[in-house]
Amino acid sequence: MKNPALYILLAIVPSLPARAGEAPDKEAPEWKVGVASVRITPERPLQMAGYGGRKDPAEGTEQDLFAKSLALEDRDGNRVVILTMDLIGVIDRLRTAVAEQVEQKYQLPPHALLMNASHTHCGPAYGRDEAKDYFDGLTKSLVDVVGQSLDRLEPASLAYGHARCGFAMNRRTPTEAGYRNHPNPEGPVDHAVPALRVTNPEGELRAVLFGYACHNTTMGFLKWLGDYAGFAQECFEQDHPGVAAHFLMGCGADQNPYPRSELHYAQKHGRSLATAVEAALEVGQSKLLHQRPVHGPLRSALETVALESAKPDGPDFPYPVQVIRFGNDLSIVALGSEVVVDYSLRLKRELTKPDGPAVWVAGYSNVYDDYIASKRVLEEGGYEASNSPWKPTLEERIVAKVHELCDRLNP
Repeated sequence: MKNPALYILLAIVPSLPARAGEAPDKEAPEWKVGVASVRITPERPLQMAGYGGRKDPAEGTEQDLFAKSLALEDRDGNRVVILTMDLIGVIDRLRTAVAEQVEQKYQLPPHALLMNASHTHCGPAYGRDEAKDYFDGLTKSLVDVVGQSLDRLEPASLAYGHARCGFAMNRRTPTEAGYRNHPNPEGPVDHAVPALRVTNPEGELRAVLFGYACHNTTMGFLKWLGDYAGFAQECFEQDHPGVAAHFLMGCGADQNPYPRSELHYAQKHGRSLATAVEAALEVGQSKLLHQRPVHGPLRSALETVALESAKPDGPDFPYPVQVIRFGNDLSIVALGSEVVVDYSLRLKRELTKPDGPAVWVAGYSNVYDDYIASKRVLEEGGYEASNSPWKPTLEERIVAKVHELCDRLNP
């Protein structure tokens, strides 16, 4: 990232704590939430991102691409915006341009803006020189949609729950010739489907933010497509008219959707994930037993940690680590670039405590630059290791920074 020295903790005055398990006061919700979305499907043929073997530009649209903004404000006026996009990743130029304009126009500091890409491989290669007109329009659309979500802040209550979905499979299969990119049913996975529920003062569902750790690579054809994540949001919104569904990509760098390569599989995976979101929300249950009410105060931090290059005399890379803390109920950890599943599994194991917040780990956030392999993956080799140009110290450095920020944000 070009602006590593940016991130000052959000200073807050804690609000009064709620008793464990206590639901928010229906007469006076402690949150305000605003949602907005914008279509970002290219209007002309552009080169596609994700697969180097595709030399021709996109030939049309199978499914529109969207950017969606979820703005959250606690009782003390502290704000965070989660901006999710049907893009391959958040390149540095995009993050810098959007964060700077959002801070200037809406007084939202960079540490309070989380930008996350779904990593669809059927989106535009928007950083190329010939796509400058699209990049400029995309930047404006993203800044505008953040402003729209802030303008639409309305009283709301939050709750967290999770379920599971099973179509993701580890793609690292050991062979005599090394690790091959092939489905491995014995490899590590993270099948959790975390979900943040947003309800209005009448208790009606208004929006949901949900995640999953899996490449959006069911398809690789020459059409614009949000892939399984796009279909999951589409299915959920069709099943719940008027409800906004937002997808937050997890640590899926070594996870693929299987089966794949046929459009109906992307649709089925999307339906499967949308159904898992309903399970996380306990839809259809007469009594909700697994919803954790989410209280404030809202805190956020974003800092960088230096990753050491494995190349002789290669420069260190300022890698962004972001944590958003919702009182003692939920922590969202947002890591940059393509993060393997080991990070999610380890951080949830180390950070989750019986009396502490639920832990949600996202990848593909705030920067997109190479793979972030774990020490294990680097030692094993294979595709993810060969595309992670960092020394094995990277895992401990990243994990240590996450712990540092989480400790700092303790209420």
